[in-house]
Amino acid sequence: MRLNEAASLEALAKLLNCAYDGDAKVLARGINEIHMVNEGDIAFVDHPKYFEKTLESEATIIIINKAVECPEGKGLLIHPEPFTAFNQLIAHFAPNKRIHERIDKSARIASSAYVHPTASVGSNTSIGEHCVIHANVSIGSNCVIGDRVEIHANTTIGSDAFYYKTRPETFEKLLSCGRVVIENDVEIGAGCTIDRGSTGDTYIGAHSKFDNQVHIGHDVRIGKRCLFAAQVGIAGCVTIEDNVTMWGQVGCIANVTIGKGAVIMAQSGIGKSLEGGKTYFGSPAGEARNKLKELAYLSLASKSSK
Repeated sequence: MRLNEAASLEALAKLLNCAYDGDAKVLARGINEIHMVNEGDIAFVDHPKYFEKTLESEATIIIINKAVECPEGKGLLIHPEPFTAFNQLIAHFAPNKRIHERIDKSARIASSAYVHPTASVGSNTSIGEHCVIHANVSIGSNCVIGDRVEIHANTTIGSDAFYYKTRPETFEKLLSCGRVVIENDVEIGAGCTIDRGSTGDTYIGAHSKFDNQVHIGHDVRIGKRCLFAAQVGIAGCVTIEDNVTMWGQVGCIANVTIGKGAVIMAQSGIGKSLEGGKTYFGSPAGEARNKLKELAYLSLASKSSK
């Protein structure tokens, strides 16, 4: 997420009521998680295992729960609960705006687009030319919908990321400030749910088509011309390259990459990154030919033991 105005290390420390280390005037221009951080961003780290990775990242200001040597050119915000502090900054710079009207006044909808009277559109969302938005569709704030996109009934675009930190008696939710970006000529089926990015974008490439009841988690990036059949579920931070096909009830773990042109057969479970240009089957998913051979061997072994 980009900040509307840059904020200095000193000002951020005052806002969080915490100590800081580094040049007081170093500026932050964005807020991002470590896996998508850029120069000028604020990131957080709360476990020694990830200190080195975060300190060496492109983040300019880092919220950390222990005083360490500050890398040159960066700033540290020393706070006992970096996760909570990160949430405080999101709430301050990107407060959640409740929708009090069916279509927020700041939404930008092309004159050629059709939006059903029961659909809702959040603040600062744009909908392109010749789109069709069916009954009871909910499109949240800050979403970008391209041209000739069709979204079928009861689908939700831009719901919060499923992202929680475990606390002794509860879970603390990471506030979502990202977007959903849908390119041109995409079709989304009925009853689908597409979460916005936690701090970045959930992205769906041009000409991709989703069947009904598909779920896409936060910060997922889907390429062009992908086909997802009913009840596909994709966890957060997955990269799916162009021309990938996923048949019914495929499930995918977080933080993996599915290569260009891969085909995932029905009810498969993806537990690791998969190369492109191959067909996969099973749970955990493997190359279909090998998996089918395994099933044949198991069947023969079962018969011979009787």
